[in-house]
Amino acid sequence: MKAITSLAALVVVASLAGPAMAQSETTSDASAGTEGATLPNGMDITPDYTEYGRWYNAEGIPTYKIDADGSVDFATFNGYRRYSAECHVCHGPDGEGSTYAPALKDSVLRLDYYDFQEIVASGKQEVNTAQNQVMPAFGTNKNVWCYIDDIYAYLVARGTDALPRGRPAKKGPKTDEFAEQEDSCMSM
Repeated sequence: MKAITSLAALVVVASLAGPAMAQSETTSDASAGTEGATLPNGMDITPDYTEYGRWYNAEGIPTYKIDADGSVDFATFNGYRRYSAECHVCHGPDGEGSTYAPALKDSVLRLDYYDFQEIVASGKQEVNTAQNQVMPAFGTNKNVWCYIDDIYAYLVARGTDALPRGRPAKKGPKTDEFAEQEDSCMSM
């Protein structure tokens, strides 16, 4: 799936996706440790296919792939890099959260992928007598939005404890497909 570059496109995609996500069976060689894994929100995170150098489950939701040797796919590694550059200031290193903002590695396990996208694109405010949480909108920030699938996959890998804290030790290669899609999104 190409990166969505406007909130209007996001709303269209989210409305077409529907609220229910069915689980499906996938090939056993897709990823070490994610075969048949299901998040608390009911989403199966088993990698099913790649597109533009990114792994997706059978429903087209971004996921991660970790090989038997511990190598993480390049997009998930890139999600670590983008998260560390743009998100960790508020949400803490490695998605662990802070006194200022929640642990995103936990949030992605409960949130629907499209709800995650909506919050990142439009921001979120929860201001009352008990809390004052305000997240700015990142829908026009190409350093976030062009890599939203990568950030999501990284956070899911962290939330399921498939990926430990810190920089992933091994990563797969950056494919030509990935670089082409990245260049296309960043030059818009």
